[in-house]
Amino acid sequence: MKKRSGKITFFVVAALIFVFTYLSFFGIGNYFGDVKKVYIKGASDIRWGIDIQGGVEAIFTPAVSGSELANITDEDMASAETIINTRLVNLNITDSEVYTDNENHQIIVRFPWQSEETDYDPAAAVEELGETAMISFYEGQENNAEALILQGSEDVESAEPGYDSENGYYVVQLKMTKAGTGKFASATQKLAGSSTPISIYMDETLVSAPTVQNAITNGEAVITNIESFEDAESIAEKINAGSLPFALKIDDTIRVINPTLGEKSLDVMLLAGIIAFALVCIMMIAVYRLPGAVACIALLGQVAGLIACTSGFFGAEWLWTWESFTLTVPGIAGVILSIGMGVDANVITAERIKEELRDNKKTLDGAIDAGFDSGFSAIFDGNVTVIIVSAILMGIFGPYSGMWSKLIYPFMWLYNHSIGYIPGLAIANSITGSIYSFGFTLLIGVIFNFIMGVTASKLMLKGISRFKCFRNPVFYGGVKND
Repeated sequence: MKKRSGKITFFVVAALIFVFTYLSFFGIGNYFGDVKKVYIKGASDIRWGIDIQGGVEAIFTPAVSGSELANITDEDMASAETIINTRLVNLNITDSEVYTDNENHQIIVRFPWQSEETDYDPAAAVEELGETAMISFYEGQENNAEALILQGSEDVESAEPGYDSENGYYVVQLKMTKAGTGKFASATQKLAGSSTPISIYMDETLVSAPTVQNAITNGEAVITNIESFEDAESIAEKINAGSLPFALKIDDTIRVINPTLGEKSLDVMLLAGIIAFALVCIMMIAVYRLPGAVACIALLGQVAGLIACTSGFFGAEWLWTWESFTLTVPGIAGVILSIGMGVDANVITAERIKEELRDNKKTLDGAIDAGFDSGFSAIFDGNVTVIIVSAILMGIFGPYSGMWSKLIYPFMWLYNHSIGYIPGLAIANSITGSIYSFGFTLLIGVIFNFIMGVTASKLMLKGISRFKCFRNPVFYGGVKND
């Protein structure tokens, strides 16, 4: 029974890898007329960087009169640039370039096309970047200054989308600051049980106007009756990014940016990748035989994992929100490097198994166990080092509001102590997204190296070694049984 379960392990793990690979490359979708409904995103949903796919350039200027324009300071322009950067990251656009021209009060924004767009509307693509996105609470239905209760980031700390299963609609859950909690408690205590609602506005748009049943003193509120998860997510992201100090309008004509590598560069890279993967597999099988064949399956799973994490495969609403990621040429370099590390991990293990069989004269099962155990420390040390480097790259060149930047911030005070270090903003905008993409793909590749190159490879090799026809050590680099 034990041997039988071991044999099944190989087929189960291999089948899971093949299914995962198919789904990560092709996804699952369905057409309703001309509209495609995507259930699981595939490789075609990857947002490619400006260098590969091209994009758009828009120039924003403050939507104020000439006399008010003189009152806008460089600090206001820097604040607007920061918020636009954050909104781009919230839209998972990491290969963007944002420049500020303080003299002419302009903010120049460049970002790549959406994936598989044939009829792209640049105006619609940049419209929400320039929205003020000021959230305000008022007593009653009207949004006048006398009825104002709460407003902006001084009173609202954070927001996140959610779903009210009891009533069947989407919501945005708000958390107040300490100051906002006190103001909201006083207002809800005053209005509790009355017919007067507390209206919630996003800029000049009413998004919710609930009545108050009881005083709310815990600093939490909910925006209700939102039609879709995308709408709830968009509202939450704008609140979390902060409101612009002034509304922005699109100045002049939106310019189309052509890909710097040429229109056919993606096809060439794809073909080169397929050829390279095939050559690596041939070499692995020729040199390491059965462990090499198992390594090829594991490498396929590693590639699938990288595709899945950049396409938005894990972005299903019922699972968690992890949308697509902008993949640039340096990001592809990270993919290649991490796959190389996956090959290296399998080579180390295969060599250890050969040594155990030839030099230490161990049994096949003992050699496989010893090979993986002795090779793990070398694999672990090399991969952990790369994880640290990837985290540093993502922290320095990534969005200042990102997890990695927050983790690395306490250790970077020496970098620019005189003016205050803000990760990502101290480096030229034209390279931040590219290096961030490199760090991301390298990090994800290393993680999947542990999953596929170590764990899955071991399970598959131990499983296939249970078959009598594969018990001969010659399949593993040892000496043939007499």
